[in-house]
Order: sequence, then C-alpha cells, then structure tokens
Amino acid sequence: MPIESIPGSLPPAQLHTLIAALFAAEGVSLRSAEIVAHALVAADISGKASHGVMLVPMYLARMKAGSVTCADEAEVVHDGKTTLVLDAANALGQLSAHQACHLATARAREYGLAMVTVRNAFHFGEAGYWARRMADAGCVGIAMANTRPLMPAPGGAQRRVGNNPLAIAMPHTDDIPVVLDMAMSASAMGKIRLAERAGKTLPNGWATDAQGVPTQDPATAIAGMLLPAAGPKGFGLAFMVDLLCGGLSDGAVGGEVQPLYGDNAIPYGSAQAFLAIDASHFGLQRPLAQRASDFARTVRESTPAPGIERVFSPGEQSWQFAQDHCERCPVSLDTAKQLTALAREAGIDVPAEWQSL
Repeated sequence: MPIESIPGSLPPAQLHTLIAALFAAEGVSLRSAEIVAHALVAADISGKASHGVMLVPMYLARMKAGSVTCADEAEVVHDGKTTLVLDAANALGQLSAHQACHLATARAREYGLAMVTVRNAFHFGEAGYWARRMADAGCVGIAMANTRPLMPAPGGAQRRVGNNPLAIAMPHTDDIPVVLDMAMSASAMGKIRLAERAGKTLPNGWATDAQGVPTQDPATAIAGMLLPAAGPKGFGLAFMVDLLCGGLSDGAVGGEVQPLYGDNAIPYGSAQAFLAIDASHFGLQRPLAQRASDFARTVRESTPAPGIERVFSPGEQSWQFAQDHCERCPVSLDTAKQLTALAREAGIDVPAEWQSL
C-alpha cells in the first residue's frame, strides 16, 4: 500500500509540530518540546513506531499525574571529567538523554572517551537515536537503559531483568549509518503492544504467560513474560546492562524500576548510560569512520543465500525505511485518533488530514 493511502500518515514536519505543541501545552518549554518531538517522530520515520509517537498519550498521562516533570535539564550530581552522573528527577527521558549525549561527546573530544550515567530517568524512546547522535558528532556512541523486569532467567518462571536496550553507532563516511540497536528480549514490549492493538498474534519464541508457558497472544504476553533473545546470552547481556546503568548511576536496578504502563502517578525510575569514544585520541593510522563504512560495505556486497534478494549492513534497513518515508511519516490510525483527541482537548489545531478522525 502506498504511504499516501495509509489513513494516519502525515508529512514529518506537521507531525513534529503537533507533538511539540502537545508537550508545550503541558508546560514544557518550546525548545524542550521540540527535542522530544524530534526524537519521537524520528523513530516512526525509521520504522520503529513502538518507540515513537504512539508513546505520546502515555507520556502526557504521566505528566498530568505528576510522575514526569517539565524540567528542561537534569542535575549534574557527579563530575569526574570523564565520568559524570546526572539525576533527571523524572524529567522527560529525551531531555536528559540529549543533555547526556552532549556532555559525553564534549568530554570525549577533550579526553578521548567519557561516560555519562543517568538516574531517576524516564523513558528515552529509541536507544539507537541517541547512539547515532553521538556518532554524528564524530564519536563512537553507545547508549543503554534498564527497564522494569520483563524476562525470566533461563529455566525460571519469574521476571528478573528488563529487555534493557543497547545501541552502538560508529562514525561513518557515507550516507548509510553503521548502527546496532537491540533490546535483549526476542521482541520489544512496544511491538507486542502494537500487535495487541492490531489484533495480531505473536511469533513463537517471543513471550510466555505468567507461569512461563509459551504464548502467541499479545494480551497474555503483556501480563506474562518476554523471552530473552538467544536464551542465556540475551539474559546475561540484559543483566549486565542493568548493572552498568543502575549500578554506575547509583540508580535503580532490576525490580526497582517501575512499570512504564503502570500507575501513572508512580515514577518510572529507569537508569541509563551513554558512552562516547573519540577515535582521534587512539593514534590511528586509518580513520575509524572510513573503516566502519568500508566494513559495512563488504557486508552489503555479500553474496545472498538462495531465496534472499540482498544482504543489509547493521542499521541500513532503518536508514532505508527513513529514506522511503522522509516525505510522509506512517502513523497507525489508532495512534492518529488518540493524538487528534488530545489536540482537540488541549485546543491545538488538528492537521487538516486528520480533521475527520
């Protein structure tokens, strides 16, 4: 189906303006509202709707309930030059992430590498967006976060760790970014919520019910548990990300992080970590950015296996999706209706194409 015929699709600029206006109506400064809107719309444009504008109604509900604040910046509670800790005090996660990436890249340019951790943080959307921001500034960018427990240990029947996203982005010399962006579960919870809204079943291996029995029903999965990607490997990575984020920020770990879709009045309390590495400090004879792009090209030039049209390098498919949707951003009809209702409630102009929703 052509993107123009999808009922909720909009030009990205219109969607950005609407999202920013919704946050500004809740008391967020316009500059901060635009930072949040840019990050959320970018997720939809790159094909990651589970981390994009579908989150706006939940974000706003939390702001109304008081668990997310209108603060523009986090407090720097520790500054060790190459190691910094921020206390976000439950501000919008995109704002503390934006601040952390800026600090990490600035210090990396000065010292070679720097790590910024954040405690009392709210959801920051797509981890890859923040890793790419650091790569665009010329550094290797690594972004990670912990979530409330969603996955059991192998053989277990209790949630013990979150699906804790990890993203790594390399500086590059051509248009195609070199990015790994993954959650540690077989699928992100956001995708399961999208499947529930769409009335679809889940693939095998994504989730179990509350007793640990495999399920393909999204509602049962939401009430149950996600399964780690690659079994003990995914669980082990999630466990370590939890400690890197919460342990190095003196923030929440494991069950100390609260449900994102729980009581809107209770702060989420995530912890996050951002690492920037400036390769120019390593005395390299061959620039890392060039080597990263060249290496990615060898992947794309791989001979496809039988039945496969072509091979993609890490991050290329999201980039290609963005190229294909740079003029019109796909938005599910359900999300479009929710955003329209919120706009009307706040007295914000609704895009002409959504007037009939």
